[in-house]
Amino acid sequence: MKAKHQIISMLLLGALAVSEALAQDYKFKGGYPTSTATKKALEDADYQRAITAYRFWYPAVSVEGIFNGGRVAGIKDNENLLIMSCGPRQVAFTPNSDTPYGAGTLDLTDGPYVIELPPGPFIGLVDDHYQGWVLDMGIPGPDAGKGGKHLILPPGYKGEIPEGYYVGKSASYKALIAVRSLPQNGDVKGALDALRRIKIYPLATAANPKLATFIDVSDKHTDSTCLKWEDNIQYWAKLHEIISAEPLVEKFLPMYGLLSALGIEKGKPFAPDARMKRILERAARAGRDQLLISAFASNRPDRIAWPDRQWEWAGLVPGSAQFETSAGIDLEARDRWFAQAIVTSPAMFRRSAGAGSLYWLGVRDKKGAFLDGSKTYKLSVPQPVPGKLFWSVTVYDVETRSEVQTDQDKAALRSLFELKDVSTTAPTDLYFGPKAPAGKEGRWIKTIPGKGWFVYFRIYGPEAPAFDGSWKPGDFEVVK
Repeated sequence: MKAKHQIISMLLLGALAVSEALAQDYKFKGGYPTSTATKKALEDADYQRAITAYRFWYPAVSVEGIFNGGRVAGIKDNENLLIMSCGPRQVAFTPNSDTPYGAGTLDLTDGPYVIELPPGPFIGLVDDHYQGWVLDMGIPGPDAGKGGKHLILPPGYKGEIPEGYYVGKSASYKALIAVRSLPQNGDVKGALDALRRIKIYPLATAANPKLATFIDVSDKHTDSTCLKWEDNIQYWAKLHEIISAEPLVEKFLPMYGLLSALGIEKGKPFAPDARMKRILERAARAGRDQLLISAFASNRPDRIAWPDRQWEWAGLVPGSAQFETSAGIDLEARDRWFAQAIVTSPAMFRRSAGAGSLYWLGVRDKKGAFLDGSKTYKLSVPQPVPGKLFWSVTVYDVETRSEVQTDQDKAALRSLFELKDVSTTAPTDLYFGPKAPAGKEGRWIKTIPGKGWFVYFRIYGPEAPAFDGSWKPGDFEVVK
């Protein structure tokens, strides 16, 4: 229980430290605060509470963006599973174009749900409404890719749990299922068809399963983010909806208290007056910006993958889905991850040979400057890349944290597709910029002048050289 409460304590202590710094500006007379000091202190306190609350609850609002995006695309909770081969037309926080996705919203209000995975190369998980990890499925899960029945229980479930299931307990009624299907030998259609073989149904219908159906949105424009809410009053309105719909989580009680002071409380309407609305909107902008700075401009040394390269680890706490360390919860790592990505699982952050996949973040060139869409860069990738399965480099727009959208309609260079015929010994040179260098069109991703961009370098089935430093990609170098 102590570890569960550390994240709350650290957030509150941070707010108190800010309060002490601001208090130097407060004027007292005869031991009592002046009216001006009182007004400023109350304003500052609410603003600090709002900043702390914004950062803590961001994962919940972010996953609500995923739920909302599916519903807008016609995906009904419990009834459908969205499947897609992702590309720039799908706006989402750092998705990949390597592995087709299946995703959907489980509503556990009426009882547990079953997810049956057939044997096959699946990488899946279930997270709760707060992006808290519930369980892994497929290759990184207990079924290890051999298939199995997974049972997702609602909060406070007291019913009988049948035998023969891998069981996960959700802290919320709404939960996210996300499954990737590895395209063996580059067979995207086969990977999408494999997703259609997954069975999802209420446990109560197990004798005669009421199955969810599949809707392919590969060719649709979708938005599964909270971008339209994250810097304005809608953020707080959406958060109020979540708090109102879900049961209280005991380990979050201090954070519910912060929200209550801001006028967000379960069972009560959200109706901020002009003063509070101004504070909340200001905090939403500042909170969002602080998250982005954690994501792309952190100064902590352990983010660097190799001392002689600019590459960074996307996840900073190896093997922990909740960013737990021996010293407590790593708040910087938590902020950094959820600002640029979605969902958590221990398997996503492992740094060991044989892990499902790894992610390196590239935001700077060889000289340490942020990547600029107006310039052309070369990235040299030594061969062979140490991965049992495949590897890719995907370009994202900094402002949307989604795949870059250009008339090229492409954002990734992948060993299964564009790079399947590269040399297995000579380095592979990749190019990024507003215009392809002559003869390099097949190994180039278009960027947008005046806009920043970043990349994820992914390796699937990474081997030891990816972790011990004996293999590493070059840095981005400006091409004149």
